[in-house]
Amino acid sequence: MQRILACLATLAFAASASASAAQTQGYDPIGDLLNATTQAVVENAVGWNMKASLYHSGRGMNAHDSLGCVVSPMRTVAADPRLVSRHSIIFIKETVGLPLADGTTHDGFWYVSDIGGAIKGERIDLFTGRDGASMRPMQGLNMKVLSVSKVGEFQGCPPVDGGGGNRVALAAQ
Repeated sequence: MQRILACLATLAFAASASASAAQTQGYDPIGDLLNATTQAVVENAVGWNMKASLYHSGRGMNAHDSLGCVVSPMRTVAADPRLVSRHSIIFIKETVGLPLADGTTHDGFWYVSDIGGAIKGERIDLFTGRDGASMRPMQGLNMKVLSVSKVGEFQGCPPVDGGGGNRVALAAQ
């Protein structure tokens, strides 16, 4: 544990020491390291081609997933647990760059925390938000076959805010 903390402290010191040079050159060593790690995990992931359907929480639908967690717009996925286990983090390349409600764009990472009676085999349900309008940015993906890769696992409930930072720590298997 001390070695890990020493390594992290050294990395943080090196990053702060070169911060002014990095800002002028646009170089971000820690960001580059995290991006490279994430890219390696995605490239070496188990993958499927899965037919996607969209759903939202309108008309009295339960706002909790099968884990008892609050569903997270543009992050919660329902899948067949015989194929993709709950607590899996998956990457769907077709969702990269889609607009999110907060004005940012999607990074392609989703959290499998739900199951559904009609979700059997290579099918997934993607939760889009509170109402039908939340489905608009993804309408072109509805009922399409998407590239899905398992890239890691999470513990507890998936983050409600998108949770990119939580993903990085848990993605490596």
